[in-house]
Amino acid sequence: MQKILIVEDDGDIASIERDYLELNGYQVEIAADGITGLTRGRSGEFDLILLDLMLPGADGFAVCRQLREEIDIPILMVTARREDIDKIRSLGLGADDYIEKPFFPSVLVARVGAHLARYQRLTGAAGKPRSELQVGEIRLNTQTHRVYVGEREVSLKNKEYELLLFLMLHLDMVFSREDLYEKVWGLEAMGDNATVAVHINRLREKLERDPGHPRYIQTVWGAGYRFRAQ
Repeated sequence: MQKILIVEDDGDIASIERDYLELNGYQVEIAADGITGLTRGRSGEFDLILLDLMLPGADGFAVCRQLREEIDIPILMVTARREDIDKIRSLGLGADDYIEKPFFPSVLVARVGAHLARYQRLTGAAGKPRSELQVGEIRLNTQTHRVYVGEREVSLKNKEYELLLFLMLHLDMVFSREDLYEKVWGLEAMGDNATVAVHINRLREKLERDPGHPRYIQTVWGAGYRFRAQ
């Protein structure tokens, strides 16, 4: 049974999340403040973390940043704050998704399931066509999840790695932001393009010699993005 940590100070919301997740077969634990959430999240007992932004003790940004330095399981931010800057900051700190309150519990459960399924596929060996992908200077090892530009190793967050892997498995194919969200995040885009754009920009900053004029991850105006085969 997969175990989920809910870090949420609103008892009613936490209970709703817990009840729906337990009905779908998950084991759930609730932490009501940021410090407790950080301590429990570090324990290694959980497969996924649902993390609120506005928390007593330590806010969700601080908790996410510290957890991401130590664990690589999916972290989903769940918050009533809808400003794009909060989404960008959350994703930049390593969150895998951003879910706005109020939400339909069934949508929350679907996103949890999608992230867990993708994490399991990417951390297992099954289904990977080969252990290493290389285009130009960029080399990705699907077994160790390590990425190199030349001889320099590059540290990527979970979804940055997944997005890069998807693009490198589909060289020269053009995907819209909506396509990439559905393929990599596993759910319909529902009009939110910020997530994909943030991850594309961060990949360019880490992988490209000149992020403003990318050689590999290119924008196809009016259509989307592609990873150019050299």
